[in-house]
Amino acid sequence: MSIELLSSRAKARYTSAMKKLYRSKSDKKIAGVCGGLGKYFGIDPTVIRIGFVLLALPGGLPGVLPYLLLAIIIPQEP
Repeated sequence: MSIELLSSRAKARYTSAMKKLYRSKSDKKIAGVCGGLGKYFGIDPTVIRIGFVLLALPGGLPGVLPYLLLAIIIPQEP
């Protein structure tokens, strides 16, 4: 469905219902990736941070590389 075909009320509802993933400015320890993911999925960012740390323990690459990629790809919160 094209957004141009919607009424103004439907457009407002449609665009407000769309969730956007951003790196957090307020809840960040390094780059804000875990804070942004926590906000997007509605869970505590600490759980996501623990997951990244656990992935980084076996040699670093499984947790550090995805974090760095997400820090580059996900835009900063406006």
